[in-house]
Amino acid sequence: MKKKSVLFLCTGNSARSQMAEALLRSKAGDQFDVFSAGTQPEDIDVRAIEAIQKFGVDASHLASKNVQTFAGQAFDYVITLCDKANTECRSFPGAGKQLAWDFPDPKTRKGNHPFSSTLTELNNRLSMFLLVERKAFAAATIETPAEVEPLAEEALTDVDPIAFYKCLTDDIRLKTLMLTHYHGELCVCELMTALDEDSQPKVSRNLALLKKANILSDRKHGQWVFYRINSALPLWAKSVIAQTTENNIALILPYLERLDAMKNRPDKVSFCR
Repeated sequence: MKKKSVLFLCTGNSARSQMAEALLRSKAGDQFDVFSAGTQPEDIDVRAIEAIQKFGVDASHLASKNVQTFAGQAFDYVITLCDKANTECRSFPGAGKQLAWDFPDPKTRKGNHPFSSTLTELNNRLSMFLLVERKAFAAATIETPAEVEPLAEEALTDVDPIAFYKCLTDDIRLKTLMLTHYHGELCVCELMTALDEDSQPKVSRNLALLKKANILSDRKHGQWVFYRINSALPLWAKSVIAQTTENNIALILPYLERLDAMKNRPDKVSFCR
């Protein structure tokens, strides 16, 4: 079977995208050609290399590259790993499928093991990616290091835990969060297609509740409003959504497949600067 190609994008190409490249090559290098680049590339952070090697993954092939290195090249998947790269490359030319993942920058992240923690979270997300996109692959091939500790990060926005968990008790809202966690950003029409819901007011009403609870944020582009997990959520709330999605992916597989088959999906701004 022909290999699929994946390009990970971040601003500096100095940590997160390098980690993702090394992990995916280790996990499924026989199935994917993997690359990474930055919109404003910097030297690779030595702490990222140390975390990758401590994880038991080869880092000898890694090098920082400018996204323009891949100008005109097509990729089956383009995955942004930070909000800045997602904004600068919201619709990468030649991307078969584009995903917007948002991980804290380990260089500014609080906690005892910021680089190892980010690497672990990337590993979990990539396991979910493999399970969804290539169902024949094993979901997890690298064990999580025991020494990685939970982080104590300061919450950037107020979230009432009772309201938060109440939001997760509704079928539409829970699946909306899981789908949005996986894809990074979705609009109402995409969610209606994925959930097979004919009522736009019903979907919009649930999105409004998630936004009111500070769980989702939105952005408007033309006639479309796109929703994503609020990047300012405290770590505990992000972890609940991530763990729920990553450990129950079978629950939303039919919805992901329905979304993949959707025609005339809204353009998320056709530019990459």
